[in-house]
Amino acid sequence: MSVRMQPEEYVSTRSMPWATLSPGIRMKVLRLSPESGTWTVLLRADAGASFARHRHLAAGEYFMLYGKMEVRGGAQAGGTTAVAGDYGWEPVSVIHDHTFFPEETEFLFTNHGAVQFVDEKGNTTSVLDWEVIQSLARTASARAA
Repeated sequence: MSVRMQPEEYVSTRSMPWATLSPGIRMKVLRLSPESGTWTVLLRADAGASFARHRHLAAGEYFMLYGKMEVRGGAQAGGTTAVAGDYGWEPVSVIHDHTFFPEETEFLFTNHGAVQFVDEKGNTTSVLDWEVIQSLARTASARAA
């Protein structure tokens, strides 16, 4: 009996266009898994950019390449300040009120499902999942062609 293995994947990020995720935040899609909902992206944030309030509907993890990311107000406010070389794990259902990038930042991010963006009252404003990520990447590729 043979075991069926997934094929290896290789992605040359140098040749990929940046897709806009939100104002001041761009991404390159490294891997999408429709079977599990997992997506891995390279994110680049401009100085002063931020992610709106959101809830992780699945666990996520990141590795900082350069720059600075302040989660929940950063270390000075009791949150986390992540810099180059840092790794972070974000559990299911964690809510981030504000994720801010005080300087240009690049990091690898894998989410094992969707992220739900919510307003101050907890109402869903949008959901970011592998299908939305795929659509944004296809749009960026079409514009670059």
